[in-house]
Amino acid sequence: MASETSDETNSEIENTWPSATEPADMRQPPHLFTPLRIRDVVTRNRIVVSPMCQYSCEARDGRATDWHLVHLGALATGGAGIVFVEASAVAARGRISPFDMGIWDDDQIAPLARVARFVRGTGAHVGIQLAHAGRKASVRRPWEGGKPLPAAEGAWPIIAPSPLPFAPGYQTPEPLTVSQIHDIVASFARAAERALAAGFELIELHAAHGYLLHQFLSPLSNRRDDEYGGSFANRIRLTLEVVRALRRVWPERLPLFVRLSATDWLDDDPTVESWTLRETAELARVLRDEGVDALDCSSGGNAAGVRIPDGPGYQVAFAARIRREAGIPTIAVGRITDPAQADQIIRSGQADLVALARETLCNPHWPLLAAAALKQEIAWPPQYERAR
Repeated sequence: MASETSDETNSEIENTWPSATEPADMRQPPHLFTPLRIRDVVTRNRIVVSPMCQYSCEARDGRATDWHLVHLGALATGGAGIVFVEASAVAARGRISPFDMGIWDDDQIAPLARVARFVRGTGAHVGIQLAHAGRKASVRRPWEGGKPLPAAEGAWPIIAPSPLPFAPGYQTPEPLTVSQIHDIVASFARAAERALAAGFELIELHAAHGYLLHQFLSPLSNRRDDEYGGSFANRIRLTLEVVRALRRVWPERLPLFVRLSATDWLDDDPTVESWTLRETAELARVLRDEGVDALDCSSGGNAAGVRIPDGPGYQVAFAARIRREAGIPTIAVGRITDPAQADQIIRSGQADLVALARETLCNPHWPLLAAAALKQEIAWPPQYERAR
């Protein structure tokens, strides 16, 4: 499962996190193709393929298909260091659409194991994102409009911290009881056990983009008056309980990441209480102490109609600030498309890894071409050597 390396191999790793015993001025600055050690996982470079929902399982069974094998296999042969399987629902009720990937049932292990085995065989490390959609569940696929499912198409009741719909026209969710919250924590832990059985080497907990854990974090969607709502400490409680549950079942040798939305993009509106970058940095320090190895720094998704200043590297500053203020490795994501841009993010210490999504859909072999552009010699799949 996790990569095993000899002492000789370890000595060749140019940069690891953390290296508190090594003076900063004695280290060579890392670059995009520097290996990185995270617990027992040593990545071949700093490039991560983000989890990207494919909405391509058979309706309601949540099992990986040939599409996922070919899609993720192509991304792995492209040379990335880490390849993540898409957001995988820890409960059937937590799917975004009926066609979402699932990891709530033991029958879903074998098809995922097939994917994980292939990805590992390419030299990439393979991870899976564990998720629950909360009030954003029970919708059509994006190419079918993405709107809430009508009853005739199999809509199911949705749940959330509070009975607040995501947007006009969306279902009003059922507010979770404390007992139901505890069941959800247990569902995440069981999903992690299945991920381990399937051969995954990393887990990313999805606490971003307006899905269930983000809904608890943000006052926009959490109006509870019990121990899971109100104060910052109460709003982060569910995320911490899930992290602790994952760390109890996930091996110490394997990494645990968390994806956070650094902001709801309403920080400048004094009339609205929302999730802010300041709170994200504060949560990051807590997660670091709970055994989280890196934060994947995204943004938005919890408020409909918010204007987000989309542009090249528009979220990199979040990763840089959280890394600096919380002392935890970060992953920069969002409109990272150019090899020099990605390399500079690593060289300047803004993040420890860069995650690409849409760019890898356009070009699954982006890492191989980036290495050539940056004049870094890396291994190609031998089947592709004639194209080097």
